[in-house]
Amino acid sequence: MKQTPRTRRINENLREIIASILVNNFADPRLEFITVTGVSIAPDLSVANIYVITHGDAERYQEALDGLESAKGRIRSLMGARIKMRVTPELRFFIDDSVDNGMRINEALRVVPPTLVRNLENDSSADASGDDSTSSG
Repeated sequence: MKQTPRTRRINENLREIIASILVNNFADPRLEFITVTGVSIAPDLSVANIYVITHGDAERYQEALDGLESAKGRIRSLMGARIKMRVTPELRFFIDDSVDNGMRINEALRVVPPTLVRNLENDSSADASGDDSTSSG
């Protein structure tokens, strides 16, 4: 979905508002330690996808989503009072797995076997010296 400067501005504004609402207006333990990482609003501004992360395992993520679903109406109502939009968008919550994926990639790179690193270094030094045995000359 293509973003315009307007939708980018709305996304960031909604992210800040929703994060503030979660911190200041709820005592539900399922909503503790939730971070709003992003918002993506539909071009017609009718639906906002909210991406969140939290600490813990898959069970904790499910608890967080359940808490957000349970509080969705109140979050939307409080958000509607703070934004200047004709219609308050419908809220849909999703787990942002990009952070977890990034951590998995970093961990995989951290434990690369030394022999593979040496092989990669040898390959790149051979390429840099112009030794290209695969070319037909």
